Amino acid sequence: MSTRTPELARSIPRASARTVRPKRRWVDLLNKSIILTTVVVPLLGTLYAMILLWNRLVGWGDVALMLGLYVPISMGVTIGLHRYLTHRGFRTNPIIKATLLILGSMALEGPVITWAANHRKHHALSDRAGDPHSPLDGFFHAHVSWLFNTEPADPSIYARDLVKDRLVVTIHRLFPLWAVLTFLIPFAIGGWQGLLWGGLVRVFLTHHVTWSVNSVCHTFGSRPFRTRDQSRNQWVVGLLALGEGWHNNHHAFPRSAFHGLRWWQFDLSGLTIRLLAVTRLVTEVQWAPALAIQERFRRRSATIDEAA
Repeated sequence: MSTRTPELARSIPRASARTVRPKRRWVDLLNKSIILTTVVVPLLGTLYAMILLWNRLVGWGDVALMLGLYVPISMGVTIGLHRYLTHRGFRTNPIIKATLLILGSMALEGPVITWAANHRKHHALSDRAGDPHSPLDGFFHAHVSWLFNTEPADPSIYARDLVKDRLVVTIHRLFPLWAVLTFLIPFAIGGWQGLLWGGLVRVFLTHHVTWSVNSVCHTFGSRPFRTRDQSRNQWVVGLLALGEGWHNNHHAFPRSAFHGLRWWQFDLSGLTIRLLAVTRLVTEVQWAPALAIQERFRRRSATIDEAA
């Protein structure tokens, strides 16, 4: 799978128009075929796993392996790709940075620069024309079909800082390696059963939980803050996505490394960042100030009173 972005590929000599167009169509077809494979194969694997579960051919070790990989790889998405790479919610050293981004890549949600560029574009155009995955274009579109019918965001516009970061570019280009490791590791630990549960089922769950932030959290849930989009807080997604379900909070304070802004809004990723900050493995952590939170709540309450 080619992981070049437009900016990363600028050094490649340009071919003539006659050769570029067929090649681009071929590359687009290949990329969409790979995306389709990463969506369908984990689904088929999960259906097979459900049959085994029904027939009681599954051990606790299989489930433990799945969860043991689901949590750190999901944190690679939530902490690494989202709160760190996309929103710069904190700073960290190269070892932690590389670890988080590699784990995020193993979720098979795309190379790191592509992931960050798409999400930055989502925030720039949230629930408006050009948003890569808004439910205003259909719930199914927001959940999964946007992967097939939406052009990836241009990194030269939405990720100019990232294409200049040598470590990020290296991890981006090595995406095929992380894709192999995401299946090789559970296979090495648990054989074919490990590949099924720690690989296919885990990828399936990670994908659909992440995509639910795009679809469910822009359709169902509460809106404690006034934002220009339809972002919502959904506690079920909050639990499954390790804190990402407090999506209205996130859109109100996008740089905040902690999405759960109330004591009862469980945010495992935010708590992990707090722990890393205590140990000085991350620094310059961005938090939504308490006064700013109260002011946003006050403005909303005033608006509701005026409307009444």
